Amino acid sequence: MANRWAGVTVDCVDVARVAGFWSALLDRPQGPSEPGWIYLGHRDDPQPRLVFQPVAEPKRGKVRLHLDIAVDDIERGMAQVIALGGRFTGERHAYDEGVVVVMTDPEDHEFCMAQYY
Repeated sequence: MANRWAGVTVDCVDVARVAGFWSALLDRPQGPSEPGWIYLGHRDDPQPRLVFQPVAEPKRGKVRLHLDIAVDDIERGMAQVIALGGRFTGERHAYDEGVVVVMTDPEDHEFCMAQYY
């Protein structure tokens, strides 16, 4: 049996807003989607799809799984996230291999943005 990673699903109250944020940030177009849901990418893309699923309740607490986004310039990446409606949590880490900051999307789903040296 062959298993493969097909996608990541994000629960969100405002599907269009959150999907629009990630679409702009990652330059991933919307693919075929179920009514009320938004999928970024297609099932046969080389990268897993991002799926945005509508839910009635907002996120509570820290998520236990998050995306890591690599950027060429951490300051420009952070500015883009903020311009798209996300925010910087204030958490920043410097490592030998690069710098990592914790950001959020418009519904406060945390993700790491990293600039590797």
